[in-house]
Amino acid sequence: MSYIVIDEERCKGCGLCTIGCPRKLVTLSQKPNSLGYTVAIFNNPEQCIGCCLCAEMCPDVAITVFKENRP
Repeated sequence: MSYIVIDEERCKGCGLCTIGCPRKLVTLSQKPNSLGYTVAIFNNPEQCIGCCLCAEMCPDVAITVFKENRP
């Protein structure tokens, strides 16, 4: 099972990752990070296929994709 981790302190809430995810598993939250940006969040991890499109779209390199079982 694949999953992603979003570094909330690096995320600036541009929303490009939400466009990149073919399954629409990444959305923008209502909660801002410490810098005041509305950050991306990962929903329904069991549906992630590990395509890496969200990470490729992220200009701030705030998304890491793992293609293994969660620890």
